[in-house]
Formats: sequence, structure tokens, C-alpha cells
Amino acid sequence: MQNRSGRKYGLLNYSAYVISLGGFLFGYDTGVINGALAFMSKTSQLNLTPSRQGIVSSSLVLGACLGAFLCGKYADKYGRKVTIRWVAVIFTLATVCCALSLNYIFMTTFRFILGLAVGAASSLSPMYLAEISPKEVRASNVNKNAIFIVLGQLVAFIMNALLGSLWGNWDPIWRVMILIACVPSIILWINSFNIAVSPNWLVQRGHLKRARNLAYRLGFKKQTANRIIDGRKKNIKTETKLTWNQIFSNKRLVYLLLIGIVIALIQQVSGINTVMYYGTILLEKVGMGERGSLYANILIGLTSFIASIFGTRMIANHNHLKMLKIGLMGNTIFLALLGVIMHANMLPQVVTNTLVLAMLVLFLANHQGIVSPVTWLIMAEMFPNSVKARFMSIATATTWITNFSISLVYPLLINALGTATVFFVFAITNGCSLFLSLTVINQEKMKKSYQESSSK
Repeated sequence: MQNRSGRKYGLLNYSAYVISLGGFLFGYDTGVINGALAFMSKTSQLNLTPSRQGIVSSSLVLGACLGAFLCGKYADKYGRKVTIRWVAVIFTLATVCCALSLNYIFMTTFRFILGLAVGAASSLSPMYLAEISPKEVRASNVNKNAIFIVLGQLVAFIMNALLGSLWGNWDPIWRVMILIACVPSIILWINSFNIAVSPNWLVQRGHLKRARNLAYRLGFKKQTANRIIDGRKKNIKTETKLTWNQIFSNKRLVYLLLIGIVIALIQQVSGINTVMYYGTILLEKVGMGERGSLYANILIGLTSFIASIFGTRMIANHNHLKMLKIGLMGNTIFLALLGVIMHANMLPQVVTNTLVLAMLVLFLANHQGIVSPVTWLIMAEMFPNSVKARFMSIATATTWITNFSISLVYPLLINALGTATVFFVFAITNGCSLFLSLTVINQEKMKKSYQESSSK
């Protein structure tokens, strides 16, 4: 086998990095609110109360629910390549409108529209990467998207800190923080014209010769490509005309869909996005100050990024479900310790700040290095081609619905229960997720259901 960076994988590598820009934008647009929210909440700007902070943050997430749900339909109809191009257009236009928002209503509306693109990218990118990648590099390519999500969040934290530090006295600086996301979205749009079409989609549309030639260019072995395409040729009618009545009458497909929804829930009830969205406000509450909180977020983001690189490599070489269980156990421990540290309130402020930051770093490194990438990887691989786009859309929409619910009520929970108690709650939800992964998710049954559904 030739080196992955050689000519054999030239088109594949190019396409994988371009598609992963969707993950980068997902990460940046969910991470930038972390620092921008404190500035836009000032009375001279949008004058956001805690409840309105929750609505502004969660409006993107609500849009992402709809974007993820609709993405599968359009990806099947128009193709993955065309869909991701339109996603880039929505990213660009909605970002500009968010940066120019004059009041709370405009910001909420345009954040919702931006969420359509975020949700579509979160569903489309891992599925697209899985479809264009040969088996031997599939896990690493799908994981590129997970790494780019964390990289996008890290870049958002860095830009927030730099802009907040250099021009923190200029209240509208949050507009610049948001506007920066236009750069990668325009790059995604320009380069989307040259990426590979999904061979799976070409087969579904009946373009078998083109699909076979493209599979060779992407690095699929000739025998593998012929076997996959010839096998799917027999199922073209079934794959394109499979109705929801047929799906719900098939117990194996229903089982896979339900497990996909459970895995999506597990990813979000961890509480990860409360830290990603409200990290600056959270750190200010424990006494770090505005600038200190912004720079602390860089450490959090950098650790998460490094952890995602090493974690995704480890995941590729180990049983995915076992890694999920290990990750959830780590989440439970670190969040419980975080709650204890905040609740004790007996240590000097400097020590408390250091320990809080350390636990946040460990929690985020564990989640972003293990839990998040392994859940995306499992969802990208677990659904048969006949229903992959639709099932992936439903599973991804589930992550965003859960995310929306948590991000909406988080500021209110903090005010009502206190920071320490809320982290105890998330430690419990991670423990419940661990229980589900041990009792409900059966790898052998998933594999059997996939094989039997694909063979019909």
C-alpha cells in the first residue's frame, strides 16, 4: 500500500480536509459565544439577562436541530457535495448578519439561521467522510472532523482572548469575534467545488461506472470497490425507495435507529456544551475575572485539542464501545470532583481557581479526546447505506435537541441551584449514560442488525 499522503490518497486527503472545515465551523460557532456573550450582554450592547443569554446561546442549537434533521433529505436528493456547498453559503451569510445584529431579537433570529448550517455540517461531515474513505483509513478520516471541531473551538477561544485583551474596553468587540468565522466558511465554499462526490450517492442515483472510477481514485482496492458497488447495484431500488413504513416494520432497522438516538443522547447529557458556551461566565463566577477567564479558556481549548489528536488515534486502534465506557467513567469522576471542590469553599481563592481549572481541563480532555469522537465515529459507521443519511440526521438532531434543552436552562440552573450543585447533576447524568452503555448498547446485536439489514 502506498503512503496515505502519496498520490493514491491525494483526492481523498484533499476532500477529507475540506469536508472537515464543516467541523471547524461547527466548533468555532459554538465556541465563540463563550467569550462574546459577556461583551454582548453589556448594557451598551444587547443588554442580555441570564434568561436571554440562554435564549441567544440555545437559538443556534435549536436551529441545529432542524438543520441536522433536514440535512439527510437534501443530501440524498442533491448529493453530499452540493449540500455542503450550500451549508457554506448559509454559514457565511448568517455569520455576517449575527455580527451586525442591533438587538436581542435580531441576534436570536440570525443565530437560529446559523444553527441550520451548524446542524447540517455536524450530520453531513462525518457521514460524508465515512462514505468516501476506504476501510483502512475510515476511522482516521471521520476523526479528522472531530479534531477540527475541537480546533475550531480552540481558535474561537484564542481569538476571544486576544481581542478581549487588546480591545476589551471597546464593547462591540464581540462583533469582530463572530465575524472571523466568515474566513473558513468562504474557504469551504471555494474548495467544495473540487472535492470528491460520495460513491455511495452515485450508486444510489444509478451512476455505477462513475462511482467505480471514483472509488479507485479515492484509494479503494479494486476488488473491494467492485464488490461494494456490484452488491449495492442489486439494492438500488430498495435504497432509493425505502419508505418509513418499511423501515418501522423492520425490527433490525428500528433497533439501530433507537441505539443511534441513545448514543446521541449520551454525547450531550455529559454537560460538555455548558462549559463550551458558558466557560467564561463560569470562570468569572469562581473569581478569575474577565481577562483571566478568557485566557483560561485557551488552556482548556488547547488541552482539548491535544487530547482529541491522541484520543482519536487511540480510538482507531481499540474497541469503540469499550472506549465510550472508559470515557463516560472519566466524565463522571471529574465532574463529581469539580462539584466537591466548588462546594467545599474552604480553600484559598487561588487554590480553588487552580483546582477548578484543572478539573475542567481534565473533563474536557476526556470528553473531547474520547467520548465525543467515539460517539461520532459509532454513529457514522452503524447505519446501513439504505437509511444512513436519514438515520444520521435523526441521531444528530437528537444531539442538538438535547444540547438545546441543556444550554437553555443552564444559566437558570446556575442561578437557582449554584454552580457546584449543577456539576453534581451532570456527574449523575454521566453515570446514567455509563449504565446505558453497559446495559442497552449491545455491540454484537448492532453488528448483526447492520449485516442483516444491509443484505436484504
